Amino acid sequence: MNLENIMRYAILALFCLLSSQAFADPKGLEPLPDVPPPPVVKGEDQPEPEVTIKQKGEEKIEEYRIHGQLYMIKVTPKHGVPYYLVDPKGDGKFVRRGQIDPGVQPPMWVIHRF
Repeated sequence: MNLENIMRYAILALFCLLSSQAFADPKGLEPLPDVPPPPVVKGEDQPEPEVTIKQKGEEKIEEYRIHGQLYMIKVTPKHGVPYYLVDPKGDGKFVRRGQIDPGVQPPMWVIHRF
């Protein structure tokens, strides 16, 4: 064996020795406690929506409001599939949402109002 091979084996042995220390069991560590369940919110924090049902011609229109603000309208025609008009940003501009909606729709709950 020449000096170059001996140096390679020495470096490899040193690397193996140091890396085995990284996988050793640490002493004095305790497992983390279980995560507590989230608090249950009851009552006024989760109000029920106010639903107003109107008959316009042969269409049935249901308006959904929370704290007096209109956020969704469900239109059920006499013949056909019901569709929804949703106000995603709360600015009064409604967007049509059908039963089969392409793409992912993230939940848009109101967490806090100022």
